[in-house]
Amino acid sequence: MDDRKFFEGVKARPGLYGIEGSYRNTVIFLTGFNEARSGGLLRGFTEWMVVRKGESSSFGWQALVLDEALPHAEGWGWSKLHNSNSQKEKEAVRLLLSLLHEFLTMRDDVMTLARMYGKYHSLHSQTEGSGGA
Repeated sequence: MDDRKFFEGVKARPGLYGIEGSYRNTVIFLTGFNEARSGGLLRGFTEWMVVRKGESSSFGWQALVLDEALPHAEGWGWSKLHNSNSQKEKEAVRLLLSLLHEFLTMRDDVMTLARMYGKYHSLHSQTEGSGGA
């Protein structure tokens, strides 16, 4: 079974994998799965999230997804969960799994992946060139 099909199943039945409703548990699950795959599952996911956002960031995918899922929540990255309710957290989990599926589709197309890394490099170079961090 390929990664996309597997995570379609995870998205359809998250409780079966022990992640229903908990963003932290979902991140832990994905991190463990990624480690079991020697880092191959999520390689490029942070860079893809940065390119989607269109601006350089020092956050990892975990925080970038939360920033997108909870745009009006106070704080940055993980701190956005402090004041969220369970429904908002479930929405963040759904968004994470949807973004992962979208990423895996892009990752499996070599030319699209190369273009993404080119855009990421360009964003990173602009930040370095302007003296930003």
